[in-house]
Amino acid sequence: MRLPSLLGPTAADCTRLLRVWPLLWSIIPASHAFTFNAVPPPSLDLSQLGRVGLVGDFDSISLYSYEKQTQDAFSTNGSQSVLAQAPNGAFASLLTADASILSMCPFVMKDGTLAGIVVGGNFTSLGGVAAQGAALIGPDDAKVTPLTGLSGKVSAVLCDQATNTVYFGGEFTGLSSTNAIAWVGMDGWTNLPFAGLNGPVNTVAKETNGKIVFGGDFDGLGNKSTGPSQKDQQVVNLADAEITAASTTDAPGFDQPSAIVCNPDGQGGPDKTWRVADGQAGSWRADFSYGFRPTKLRLWNAKQEGRGTKIFRYTAFPSSGIMNLTYTDPETDKNATCDARCPLSDSADIEFQDFTFVNNVGMTGFQIDVSEWYGDGGGLNGIQLFQDDIYAFAIGDFNEPTCANVEFGSTAQVRGDWLRTPRRDSNSDYLSLSGSNVDPASSSVEFQPNIKQSGDYKVTLFTPGCSQDNTCATRGSVNVTWSMATDSDNSAPSQKEIFQTNDFDKYDEIYTGRVDANGGSFRPTVTVSPSAGQEGDKTYVAQRVRFEPLFEGGDGGLNGLYEFDPNNPGNDEDLKNSPINKAGTGLEDDALVNIVITTDDVIYVGGNFSTKGFKNIFAIADDNSTSLPGGGLNDEVSSMLLEEQALYVGGGFTNTERSDAEGLNNVAVFSTSDKAWQPLGAGVNGRVNAIVPLSLNISEDTPEIVITLTGSFDEILAFDGTEAAPAEGLAIWVPSKKNWLNNLNDLRVPSFHGQLTAAVNVPGGNPFYAGALSSLGLAAAGAVTLPISGDLSINPLPIEVQPTEETPDSRKRAIESHNITGVVTGYFYTSGDRNITILGGHFTATASDGSSINNLAFIDGANSDEVTGLTSGLDEESAFLSLTVSADTLYAGGTVTGTVDGADVNGLILYDLAGRRFVENQPPALSGSDVSVNAIAKRPSSTDIYVAGNFDSAGLLPCPSVCYFTSESQWNRPGVGLTGSVGAMVWSSTNQLIVGGQLTINNTNTSVVTYDAKSGAWELFEGADTLPGPVSLLTAANDDVSRFWVAGTSRDGKAFLMNYDGSAFQEVTDQLGEGSKIRGIQVFSLSESHDSSDLVNSDEALLITGELSIPNFGNASAALYDGNSVTPFMLSNIGGTSPGSLSQIFSEKQNYFNTNGGGLAIGFVVLIALAIALALIFLLVVIGIIAERLRRKREGYVPAPTGMYDKQSNIDRIPPSHLFGNLGQQDRGPGGAPMI
Repeated sequence: MRLPSLLGPTAADCTRLLRVWPLLWSIIPASHAFTFNAVPPPSLDLSQLGRVGLVGDFDSISLYSYEKQTQDAFSTNGSQSVLAQAPNGAFASLLTADASILSMCPFVMKDGTLAGIVVGGNFTSLGGVAAQGAALIGPDDAKVTPLTGLSGKVSAVLCDQATNTVYFGGEFTGLSSTNAIAWVGMDGWTNLPFAGLNGPVNTVAKETNGKIVFGGDFDGLGNKSTGPSQKDQQVVNLADAEITAASTTDAPGFDQPSAIVCNPDGQGGPDKTWRVADGQAGSWRADFSYGFRPTKLRLWNAKQEGRGTKIFRYTAFPSSGIMNLTYTDPETDKNATCDARCPLSDSADIEFQDFTFVNNVGMTGFQIDVSEWYGDGGGLNGIQLFQDDIYAFAIGDFNEPTCANVEFGSTAQVRGDWLRTPRRDSNSDYLSLSGSNVDPASSSVEFQPNIKQSGDYKVTLFTPGCSQDNTCATRGSVNVTWSMATDSDNSAPSQKEIFQTNDFDKYDEIYTGRVDANGGSFRPTVTVSPSAGQEGDKTYVAQRVRFEPLFEGGDGGLNGLYEFDPNNPGNDEDLKNSPINKAGTGLEDDALVNIVITTDDVIYVGGNFSTKGFKNIFAIADDNSTSLPGGGLNDEVSSMLLEEQALYVGGGFTNTERSDAEGLNNVAVFSTSDKAWQPLGAGVNGRVNAIVPLSLNISEDTPEIVITLTGSFDEILAFDGTEAAPAEGLAIWVPSKKNWLNNLNDLRVPSFHGQLTAAVNVPGGNPFYAGALSSLGLAAAGAVTLPISGDLSINPLPIEVQPTEETPDSRKRAIESHNITGVVTGYFYTSGDRNITILGGHFTATASDGSSINNLAFIDGANSDEVTGLTSGLDEESAFLSLTVSADTLYAGGTVTGTVDGADVNGLILYDLAGRRFVENQPPALSGSDVSVNAIAKRPSSTDIYVAGNFDSAGLLPCPSVCYFTSESQWNRPGVGLTGSVGAMVWSSTNQLIVGGQLTINNTNTSVVTYDAKSGAWELFEGADTLPGPVSLLTAANDDVSRFWVAGTSRDGKAFLMNYDGSAFQEVTDQLGEGSKIRGIQVFSLSESHDSSDLVNSDEALLITGELSIPNFGNASAALYDGNSVTPFMLSNIGGTSPGSLSQIFSEKQNYFNTNGGGLAIGFVVLIALAIALALIFLLVVIGIIAERLRRKREGYVPAPTGMYDKQSNIDRIPPSHLFGNLGQQDRGPGGAPMI
């Protein structure tokens, strides 16, 4: 596979390298790999919760797994970044530029050493380092080394290992080269043997024979053009400079140094001549608020009473350099040079003398030092400076002086409230315009240069950097239009959008070509105005425009293509004989070449050109130009990529030139083996500007190459039964599936937004990319789940959710913590054999039958994930904020309005989940101002459903803030005395309810109250007066809710998070930054302990969701707090243009505090305890018996005989008197009966 900007030692080597790119990742040691540091995964114990869901407003989401990950949106202000792909597939920005990055290549030396990655573009800074268009970055640490010396834009770079050389092409100047230059080894810039090219270079490629091919918009080497013949056209404005002098005479009328300015005839005398004090050396100085590059100095000597300047020198500032000058010696009439001792004649026959600058040096001031003089002292009658470049400044004081008798002096027409801004680090002061929704029609700066001669000019617009005036956060883009000539081909205004986000001063070449001179009613113009459609406060700047004449010179004989042989620098003969050059000159004039791809035996050329045999694309094989099938393509080719035998082509075409291949809408693939065009689906609906390869895991663990397209399109066209899909400037084709990534809904596909403009393979490491890209690893809209066991991961729910833009009414009614767009709440319903996931919020979705769903959706997991919604009746502006289920009935509350079975509903609806229909008798509607149900909770051991929010009554029953609905289908008021708006509530026991919000009890304002269901009384919660604002969220911190967490927004607009520890509220400080919005809080058990804390148990963590700003990190959608610090947990995004947010966490089971696995029912616990008790009793009895036996044995007891005797034989031996003779005698009392 070949990257458009990546060429190695030879084209063949490059092709072979890129074709095994994925394989190289696994077999090359990562000796030059940029390392992503993994973040230890959180040890959440979800085993006892069943399914866990998270909902919010997002379309892509990822776990925070690597340090470089962020959820920041991609830049839309024209700035791009160097990117790398983390192991989880998400992209991270390594370095950010202030403008576009157009090309990259690996700078591998002859000995195999990787010096770094060369980056080229239109930037002025990279990674915060000042770098004008070119830089070298370290592959291991991304350290930036600027390649200083260029001014302008680099469009293409080519690293040639065989010669230790990097070739640069673009629109720039460097050394004495224009648009093409080389960097050799680590020695620096080197002029190529030719004087650059006289037009922009768009592509640089290397052939297998070692020759270098340049492609672009040029027609000759050097600066060949038909420019104006006269130089030194513009007068530098000295009249508005700050004029000072040293050793000035005190003679009246001759003591004003400004007198010699605007004295074009050089006449001397009082108030016209400046003199130095007699007998002294002196100096005359001018300082400017802008920069210039003078080419000629004109001086009138004083010639006053024998006085005059004899020797002078010219010193430039701020460099303090003495300038080298050339002049015509009036005595010999020959050219001469001077520097520190330049002579000035006092001959009456010489009106003035001209001195030409040898070097073209920019300056903001200069000084004339008079070191020798004629007569008594020196002096001057007049002075003028000229320059070749023609400038028009936005600030009129910097344009040509009116006293110079210039007929069409440069000027600017300013419309709108532009303000003058000091130049600081810039070249000159400039105008600034700030505001929101600025009307471009009434806010503009129109530059009108003083063009005295028609000819070829290069027109450059200068933009001051934003870092000097601290406007980088608000800089916008401007629309630049121009009109340069009176003829029909060039008079129509042209347009270009330019982003002004550059950190440092930059310039953009907006036009190269013919410019007509001023005359009649025509003047060339360049107009700068804010681009339309920019939102928010923006800042725009306007400084100056330069018209640089392109003077005759160069070799000519080219047309968009030039072949350079490093071993045999080209000459006229080489130009004629090169098959590459001949291929270019064989095209019609003004050919534009955008891309050149070289292979072993064929060179492919794409651009905007034509000839009799083909248009816009052709091949060069066997030294001959060859048409591709169909005569090429019917419009411009902008980019190409060769992947194996597939040549991917992007541009603005719709078919071949002969219209014999359908579906080639702006992108196509040419099979180099079959010699045939093939469509990519049906293409896209707009121009494709860049094609970049990307490695992705699509369906297996092995990465595969996919093709990314970047351009000005917004839709993937329908094909083969697939519907059209939105694609805002980025589309990805998956060759293995022969389909677009957007259409692979059955796979866990990543989400991408933004643009990719370049890629480079890093030897021994993973690729670097360039662009403005947002990718979080998983495309999932609005709702995801976490696994019950195993590695922590994110799983999307089988539903496509589209957030609905919040209406003003819904924003007004909703309590501040709730996200009123996207999915706000969820519920897992698993009664019986049912498995239904319920999602509520403010969104739209598509049901399984194709119908539209609004705001409440059901996913039936027991019925092939069938997606259904409510029947009609509710208003589309409704939003569901809270859900609960009791006995197959769903209680769904929020800002809900509409009708059900002809009856009005407001705030709450009941839905029969078993029958899949509304409950026949809906509760009487809630009423009040801005009705909203924010919390619903079932009372433990009861069928009563408590509903809380912002309302005054339920039906006819006055029932402010909290009301409960009984099994008898009627409203009841829980006590009296409470008013206000409730944000959250939780039952701490069967009878105790804790309520948070913006509340009032008996005229006392508070944020937390309690309700005793047994006594029916509301009470103030002790310590609630220390809370900084209303409570919108409340969750238990332990099993009996003796401790709990609250969150909300303080009275100063900041988010707060506090823990009630059983006796007082403790605030979490310095953990969340400005702008944080907390949407949900929930304590989770952990499988591994952390450091102990007073606020969080060591085996628990608090999950916080919302729009969070974490100090020293950035934005996150979810974070974990362990009592000591906040750690990012989840990142999300919306459309790649803004951070996403998470709302609520919900789970199938509520066992958040059982850390030893699943708990048992109370009955089983009692039975087990009883069994254990009986077992212990039995064990004690056995132990007692054994102990008794041992004791008796120690005391001499002998067991009684147990043998059986013959009772009859023994009884005959005992006399009866011995048995009964004494019976009862001992114990008989007097007269008593015998005792037995």
